[in-house]
Amino acid sequence: TMQGRSFIFVLVVLLAVATGVSGRTTYTGSSNTASHHDHLVKPKPQTKETNTKQVPALVVFGDSIVDPGNNNAIHTIIKANFPPYGHDFGADHRPTGRFCNGRIPTDFIASKLGLKQLLPAYLQQSPNLTTHDLLTGVSFASGGTGYDPLTAQLASVISMTDQLRMFHEYKAKVRALAGDAALSEILSKGVFAVCAGSDDVANTYFTMRARSSYSHADYASLIVSHAGAFLDGLLSAGAKRVAIISMPPIGCVPSQRTLSGGMARDCSSGHNEIAEMINAGMGTTVESLKAKHQGARVVLMDIYGYLFDMMMRPEGYGFKESTLGCCGTGMMEVSVLCNGVTSAVCGDVTDYLFWDSYHPTEKAYRILVDFVYDNYLKELID
Repeated sequence: TMQGRSFIFVLVVLLAVATGVSGRTTYTGSSNTASHHDHLVKPKPQTKETNTKQVPALVVFGDSIVDPGNNNAIHTIIKANFPPYGHDFGADHRPTGRFCNGRIPTDFIASKLGLKQLLPAYLQQSPNLTTHDLLTGVSFASGGTGYDPLTAQLASVISMTDQLRMFHEYKAKVRALAGDAALSEILSKGVFAVCAGSDDVANTYFTMRARSSYSHADYASLIVSHAGAFLDGLLSAGAKRVAIISMPPIGCVPSQRTLSGGMARDCSSGHNEIAEMINAGMGTTVESLKAKHQGARVVLMDIYGYLFDMMMRPEGYGFKESTLGCCGTGMMEVSVLCNGVTSAVCGDVTDYLFWDSYHPTEKAYRILVDFVYDNYLKELID
């Protein structure tokens, strides 16, 4: 399709940009905008993974941060089922479609909830999902998607609306396999997590300029209204415990520094401005959804400040590098641009906050999940 070709063209241009710029220097400085995040908690050294099941299931919607491999099963170039992805995954270090060197947030959350070590993709084909897989939860997430319907269209991935459709199909499967009571248990006590919005801002708005008639504030409003409609649909489908992961400081991820941060590769203030506007709007939306869906628990898990602090003071969290990814030059490589043929892997992955130019490393995700669990998820499941 024309859209698919334009997306590939943009990727090729990005690769050209990446190879034209070089230099892997370690950032240790601080930023004046870090001051209002000074109260942040230090990470614990290790994730406690429980064996006691605290909830019946974890069901997830969203983008590449929480996609365990749904994109493997669809026609899109937004994939991660080839090396060096999976560089540290399992005993056999194999790529699974996770956009990471190892496990992703949903895996850590599932294990902290005592459900399983890995949360599978709903579209997983080999091996096929078991009844146990379905009953303890799956991810419908698709790398490259967003709340803005145009975002999924441009990347040829699964829209949030389609993920909700897949959830209705999932409910029918659960009912057929285990009955109404089991389904009711999942709906009332399961954790439903949603993580999207970064691709809307980074890809659709800034890189593709596909919403150029919208001001920053208008685009933030558009995202909040689509997110609200999605969440309303999820709550109407019976979900009672919903956790929304907020927008991160998307302007500080390596690829956006390269594209929008000038020669110094600073954080892009435009990206971060929209992200903060979306987060503010989401706070209001969550309150109105709680009022509309009495008895449902809805929590906005604000990771913006914590992740910003990790990016500005990496050494405080056990990292040396937070402005470059580990894959290739670290400046632009993501998905097909981060591959075993053209991209070398950095020396010590554990020094890096980012695996590729867009996605954090397993180590960073583990620290982030500890923060989210202790500060937000506990109250959702008590």
